[in-house]
Amino acid sequence: MNNKNKRLAFIFSGGMDALLGAAILLLGFGFFPIDVTQYGFQNWHAILLGGIMFLFGVGTLAYNLSRLEE
Repeated sequence: MNNKNKRLAFIFSGGMDALLGAAILLLGFGFFPIDVTQYGFQNWHAILLGGIMFLFGVGTLAYNLSRLEE
């Protein structure tokens, strides 16, 4: 697999992580009508997981978008 295909895969992966992280963050803050506490989790679990996924997804996406010309 050449570098351009690897970069595109990481861009796609980072974008999906950022979107999923944002959705989980919104779920933890109560913007969606789903209550995570009924599944045995507390809201801060969803907020922590969503925040980590969002930050790492945006970081991966930004890094790989800045290295496209290589």
